[in-house]
Amino acid sequence: MKLNGSDRWRTAAAVLGLTAVGLLAAGCGDDTSADSADSTPQASESASDMPSDMPSDGMDGMDGMDGMMMNDPNATPANEIEGAVEASFVLLDTRPPGSDDVAGTAWLAQTDDGTTVTITMTGLEAGAEYVSHLHAQECAADNGGPHFKFDPNGPEMPPNEVHLGFTAGTDGTGTATITNEQQVGDAAKSIVIHPTEAMDNRLACADF
Repeated sequence: MKLNGSDRWRTAAAVLGLTAVGLLAAGCGDDTSADSADSTPQASESASDMPSDMPSDGMDGMDGMDGMMMNDPNATPANEIEGAVEASFVLLDTRPPGSDDVAGTAWLAQTDDGTTVTITMTGLEAGAEYVSHLHAQECAADNGGPHFKFDPNGPEMPPNEVHLGFTAGTDGTGTATITNEQQVGDAAKSIVIHPTEAMDNRLACADF
């Protein structure tokens, strides 16, 4: 079948989008990528469900991620929720060069509405994009080990995982908040952050 110009453009965009989703799912150096069709990543919210004033923090340049909310400016930050757990980030030996001044704090709160996670960072590369995930092990155990999943056999994307994304400001700071409708209980042990352009370079980790 011969494709016209518009059809060829849409086909190429779809391929690029699926490739980007696969790269993000394999982030943090995980070697547990899913191969079956049943593991197709599911976005936590569709693009049409996202607030009209939703900024592009954490999504600029992430082809194929436009429908996935990883930073909700309308959510109540976890540090403003009673009972939130606070943790400080520690630098990892896998961090990219030039990251020695990075510091930050993470909060995790659980309510009847689910799990809310907030991170704030300083010392980042201005304008660079970063992504963070809840992990199943403590920082001392293989730098957080694999991503935390609500369903161990489920997809490697939200809502089965908890991801946060943002773009660092010109002053090298960044923050993100996201809420998942499920409670992680005590199964999510840590949170790891890394640049989106260096998915295997875990930059910092905080234990909950």
